Amino acid sequence: MKNLIKFSLLAAFVLSFAAACNCPDQGEQVAATDASTHELVNPEWSKNANIYEVNLRQYTQEGTINAFVAHMPRLKEMGVDVLWFMPIHPIGELNRKGGMGSAYSVKDYKAVNPDYGTLEDFNAMVAKAHELGMKVIIDWVANHSAWDNVWVETNPEFYTLDSAGNRTHPAGTDWYDTMDFNYDNKDMRAAMVNALQFWITDADIDGFRCDVAGHVPTDFWDNARFALDTIKPVFMLAEHEGPEIVVNAFDAYYAWDLHHKMNQIAKGEENVSVLDNYYTNHYKEFMHSDYPMTFTSNHDENSWNGTEFERMGDAAEVMSVLSYTVPGFPLIYSGQEEPLTKRLLFFEKDQIEWKNYEKADYYKKLNALKHNTEALWNGEFGGEIVRINTSANEQVFAFSREINNSKVVAVFNLSAKAAKFELTGEGYEGEYSEYFTKEKNSIAAGNAFEMEAWSYKLFINE
Repeated sequence: MKNLIKFSLLAAFVLSFAAACNCPDQGEQVAATDASTHELVNPEWSKNANIYEVNLRQYTQEGTINAFVAHMPRLKEMGVDVLWFMPIHPIGELNRKGGMGSAYSVKDYKAVNPDYGTLEDFNAMVAKAHELGMKVIIDWVANHSAWDNVWVETNPEFYTLDSAGNRTHPAGTDWYDTMDFNYDNKDMRAAMVNALQFWITDADIDGFRCDVAGHVPTDFWDNARFALDTIKPVFMLAEHEGPEIVVNAFDAYYAWDLHHKMNQIAKGEENVSVLDNYYTNHYKEFMHSDYPMTFTSNHDENSWNGTEFERMGDAAEVMSVLSYTVPGFPLIYSGQEEPLTKRLLFFEKDQIEWKNYEKADYYKKLNALKHNTEALWNGEFGGEIVRINTSANEQVFAFSREINNSKVVAVFNLSAKAAKFELTGEGYEGEYSEYFTKEKNSIAAGNAFEMEAWSYKLFINE
């Protein structure tokens, strides 16, 4: 449950919805809400969960929902909890980029891209995921739509006008295949909430990953979350890193700052001290109950900035272990279990080359670690991070996390050189088992370590 201090901040962001909407596709769901009476509760199932991003277009040769279903049992075996699907909606044709267009240029918010299959196919996939014990969330693009979205003709007032009175793409971007929404229009807000509700009521999904969520007014998200939770408790992930958005709308947010620091350390541009500064400053803004989504790759990073191996080189593995052990909600991107060693084209067909899933067991171990080690659980369900100083503080990042009877000591050599060092300080002493080797260890100040470049040790006491 979100901290009540955070909840009191909601008044700064809440505006009321219109009581009804005159747009033709409003449907029977009521969009009017009073978010000031709503307290955000993280779903119980999310406390030790991970998330897997599905790039459906590139996942199989067919690029369909039904072809993906064949992969679901192996993902369940790998320990995946949440399937996040990149946008499944029909893609705009007017001003389309590339041959197949961007999935983030939505033509109809209540339909499935026919290239992927049908709504019936999608619903059957969701039912299968639930049968396997997995949750499903879909990508939602609330900031802009395709130029030929169904609302362009029926409700032109939903869109932003430029100084010449013409509809326009989002300011400050090169997203010329999309048209910016006008959130001053209350009917537009209500229609968007109604479309969100459709996927809860008609497809039984479990929530949404919301694209460029910070570009959309926070009070819209506050009210939208309340409207959705009145139907079914949902899970919401924001592509944004700002404390205002997790007050009463989102369970999780992108840990962009941490990700960029991981890239910089891997390239030798920064050292471990930036992580100390990160955690010192981060929790002045965010609460322990918030879920930062941690990752070494995602669809944007892979396509535009490079694979995890391009950006992180030999540090890719140690950074993924770090992402599972620091406070956070860890992400696996499509193909990382292969591993994925190429940039996937964004606007064209570019299938993932599946061979033997050689990293699947590695991610299975990390997912099991997350599931079974309470100290590493998400938000307030897990322990806070406490820095352990060493005699090599700029090279080695060591910390402990503890809650109830679960305690973890993690030690990372985040440098391209071998390290010899000792632990200092107190508060983490005890008998531990190293997670990956199963060796028993007594951990205390003065312990001497020798660690290879880009290596890690994870000690568990439960």
